[in-house]
Amino acid sequence: MTLLGLLTIVGGLYVGWNLGANDGANSMGTAVGAGVRKMREAVLIVAVFGFLGAVTMGSGVIKTIGRGIVPLDTVAAETATLIAISAMFGAGAWLTLATYLGLPVSTTHSTVGAVAGAGLAAGGVPIIWAKLGEIFVAWIATPIGAAITAYVLYRLMSRLLAGREVSQRVWAWLLTLSGIYMAFSWGANDVANATGVIVGAGLLGPFTAAAMGGLAIALGVLMWGYRVMQTVGTRILALTPPMAFMAELAAALNVHLYTLAGIPVSTTHSIIGAIFGIGLVYGRSAVNLRTARDIVLAWAFTPIGAGAVSFVLFFVLKMIVGG
Repeated sequence: MTLLGLLTIVGGLYVGWNLGANDGANSMGTAVGAGVRKMREAVLIVAVFGFLGAVTMGSGVIKTIGRGIVPLDTVAAETATLIAISAMFGAGAWLTLATYLGLPVSTTHSTVGAVAGAGLAAGGVPIIWAKLGEIFVAWIATPIGAAITAYVLYRLMSRLLAGREVSQRVWAWLLTLSGIYMAFSWGANDVANATGVIVGAGLLGPFTAAAMGGLAIALGVLMWGYRVMQTVGTRILALTPPMAFMAELAAALNVHLYTLAGIPVSTTHSIIGAIFGIGLVYGRSAVNLRTARDIVLAWAFTPIGAGAVSFVLFFVLKMIVGG
């Protein structure tokens, strides 16, 4: 394997680590916020089941990221590798900044934006805008769908349980199970953000890439996942166990459906949308609008920021290789 190929894999692992650090909150942040799981328990659960999801179901979305936006397998080998390296380190750098600030942003936004940015910098490389359009529509639909699903499910649950007592222990286990489901769905969908371009460039097979990406994700959760987990769990809405359970269940169902279709979507958008949906049951005043504003602004800038970084990185790498 060439030095450039090795750098691509390192870049993918860097994205995977950042993915775990930022997106791990989407699975168990609500459980921490509701007080049913300690931070240490939450990060361990997410690490294990995120890895399992990546290994068992991650290959479908990996192919979309790796070949569906910029068909790297049809591009000259050196150009494909430079695009892959630029995209990985561009997306990773943006995610590191967001995690440091405690902002839950979309690794899907980061990676897709970075791949497109590097592809534009390369020039003469086909970019499948129709696929980008499909992904963009899914990005918009994801938080809206999750919010509606969470709102409806929570209303339905409230009616079914009206006047009935459910113990905190039961809620704790239900919330843990929904968090496990979310972690598994997240690992299956988002491992593509770390490894898709590696597979697309022909450096690793889908299963090997999924296993390596899953391990990197697990390490990111364990080492730095607590920062964004605090934001998701406590700074948007004061969550009770029933609210947290329905938010996780709605978000996981949303992500799972897209994964079955091979469409990369944002688990961050899904869980944040679900939390907003629960909050709307109690009115706008229940939601921390300042935190919501910061998150939405970060979402808007993520694909642009990651794309710009990868665009510049491509030219820097091109000059180094050319020299």
